[in-house]
Amino acid sequence: MTNKHILRIFGIAVALMLLGLLSAQDLRFVHFAGFVNDYSPSTVAGGPYEIRGQWTLDVDRSGTANFSADLTMETSDYGINSTAQVDPANPATRMPHTHHIRLTGGKVTYDPGVCPANNPPTTGTTAVVVTGAATTAGNGSPAPFEAKGESTLQICITGGSDVDFSNVTLVYTGPATTHFGAQPIHGVVRLVSTK
Repeated sequence: MTNKHILRIFGIAVALMLLGLLSAQDLRFVHFAGFVNDYSPSTVAGGPYEIRGQWTLDVDRSGTANFSADLTMETSDYGINSTAQVDPANPATRMPHTHHIRLTGGKVTYDPGVCPANNPPTTGTTAVVVTGAATTAGNGSPAPFEAKGESTLQICITGGSDVDFSNVTLVYTGPATTHFGAQPIHGVVRLVSTK
């Protein structure tokens, strides 16, 4: 048996265990973690931005979840070519900055039909969906759009036939869309564990 087969069998066993937990709504505690790697639309001020960082999601048996993401953003290469504000010889003009996103006590549901489509599509029948009010810091202080009111964040974790939980999408509604956009921000699930 090759390492690939062993890893696939292990992955299927973990996925079946998690599916059993999710479908039975008997979540002891499930921890997800991964990375975000995407771009904002060019329509946001200073955009398009590259969006990179790490995220975690902890789901408990009460049907609530806590999410956090630590992101870096800076004007993309396309932004260099499309705006006069970026000097390719001066990285500081790319407007590098950080965001710390927190969502506490988000509502957990399991309907993949409410999640954004991935391309190629995720084919799994199970999703972990978390929605709630998110706070966003920009360079360690409240992000400027925070003063305009509350933003809601939807986190969807989906997958396919080989990896049940492989993809994550983040979708903002509210004032945060002026900076991140209203489109799904895509990332990868790298860790799923239970306690």
